[in-house]
Amino acid sequence: MQIGNHSGDQHQIQSLVEEWAHAVRRRDMAAIIANHSPDLVMFDVPPPFESVGLEAYRKTWNTFFAWSSGLAVFDIDDLNVTAGEDVAFVVARMRCSGRDHDGSRTDLRFRLTIGFRKIDGKWTILHEHHSIPAEK
Repeated sequence: MQIGNHSGDQHQIQSLVEEWAHAVRRRDMAAIIANHSPDLVMFDVPPPFESVGLEAYRKTWNTFFAWSSGLAVFDIDDLNVTAGEDVAFVVARMRCSGRDHDGSRTDLRFRLTIGFRKIDGKWTILHEHHSIPAEK
């Protein structure tokens, strides 16, 4: 994590992301969306490519939870926070596990980018992007 002029904000944002990942492992939807803007935009690995708004974001988790049924792997391997006065972003390397159609376990490493804005003194997620490297 980078520490600069806004190190208190960076620590707060890091905690928010760690709490979000913990909420995903618990499948706690209220905690997953707790710090997201109502007009959030998310780009994800499985379809739909783009989700706008909390209801659409919430639906994407149904796909993830079905794929990862019985597995509680949703871990942050590396996290970097850059924060300004009222805008911040996170880049992270993460991993999760799920089941393929044949029932075999798949471990997936993915990239995460989150865009935050401080609204009324609270860091709020406006943009979330999950991606995996393209295969050659």
